[in-house]
Amino acid sequence: MTGMLRRGWHRLSIYLPIILMALAALGTWQLVRNSVLPGAERPAQAATHEPDYFMRDFSVRSFDVAGKLQSEIIGTDARHYPDTDTLEVDAARMRSINAEGTEMRATANRAVSNADASEVQLFGNAVVVRDAVQGPVGQVQDRMEFRSEFLHTFVNFERVRSHLPVVLTRGLDRFTGSAMEYDNLERVLDLTGSVTGFLVPTKRSGTDDAKRSSNSKGTAPG
Repeated sequence: MTGMLRRGWHRLSIYLPIILMALAALGTWQLVRNSVLPGAERPAQAATHEPDYFMRDFSVRSFDVAGKLQSEIIGTDARHYPDTDTLEVDAARMRSINAEGTEMRATANRAVSNADASEVQLFGNAVVVRDAVQGPVGQVQDRMEFRSEFLHTFVNFERVRSHLPVVLTRGLDRFTGSAMEYDNLERVLDLTGSVTGFLVPTKRSGTDDAKRSSNSKGTAPG
């Protein structure tokens, strides 16, 4: 019995180096197969709606090709989501400046901005303000203020919209509506739903004050 074991071990010792070399070759082949070669594309991974970076007490600015400030967003905390390339900002404050130098400011509890801050959604205590400016033919355009729980601003097109109730103050005039679309370039305000307006005529109208109201869809000049 001892002799048979000795002969079996002797045969195994002869083939052992070959077996070890075969195992080593197999392991190397598996390693190469699962490795990414230099220059080879990695498998695409689906982006998830998880922030890839955070900011605190920050300010983000964007400029035009001439180096002039176009927009600025300030907040206490921010999170960037790579799947939508959006920036979510807490305690947001923003301002934008058009080609004529007119500045529009906004504040909200939370804001969501696209990559270049040309489109910003404002949530909770949303306020957008455009100061009084002089029009192209010298007329003064009164200060305008929008208030709502949601405002959607389009900086490049100078538009503000909301599907929720809105309060608009223009100079001494005041309007409310269930929804709103405002186009600053066309000077058009479109209030829909239950619309109410309080208008104060200028002294040129010959009266000191007046009040007008309605409860239907309406369009008013901006």
